[in-house]
Amino acid sequence: MTWCGTLYPDTPGAKLARRRGILATIMRIGVISDTHLPRGTRRIPDRVFRLFEGADFILHAGDFIEAEVLYELKAIGPVEAVLGNCDSAELARQLPLKTSISASGLTIGVIHDSGDKHGRRKRMAEAFPGHRVVVFGHSHMPLVEDDGFLLLLNPGSVCDPRKAKVPTVAMLEITGGKPTAELVEL
Repeated sequence: MTWCGTLYPDTPGAKLARRRGILATIMRIGVISDTHLPRGTRRIPDRVFRLFEGADFILHAGDFIEAEVLYELKAIGPVEAVLGNCDSAELARQLPLKTSISASGLTIGVIHDSGDKHGRRKRMAEAFPGHRVVVFGHSHMPLVEDDGFLLLLNPGSVCDPRKAKVPTVAMLEITGGKPTAELVEL
């Protein structure tokens, strides 16, 4: 899948860029994983929907559990996703184990389980050669780690933080082909 980015035409930065003859593109991507729903009365917090509402698309790194969660996210925008180890048979028929997405001039790899933290960067670089960003989940431990060549991003878990103790999602922004990621505590 290829995404081109969004020009926000009424922002002061975009107006200045137009006056200088520069086309400024900013892509915002909502990143979520390990929703593990439905389970009891838990649900995706409303704040996540407000945060992702302005995103160009949403990445889900697996473990929805049931397809209804995927459909709920698709109601607010396009979703790219991979299968997690706890996902339903219905999701297994719809989702790949890993995927690559071209977004605003760079390539993002998405996988559910990146394996043990020791050797992760090397493993992900080998699994996704030439990618600038790899998004993963499974551990429920939020992580943003960028060495300038490969940005590793785990958004944590929005509904089941476990050892992380705080529910999180992430926002990935690509400006001029350069990615930055921010974890958002809920």
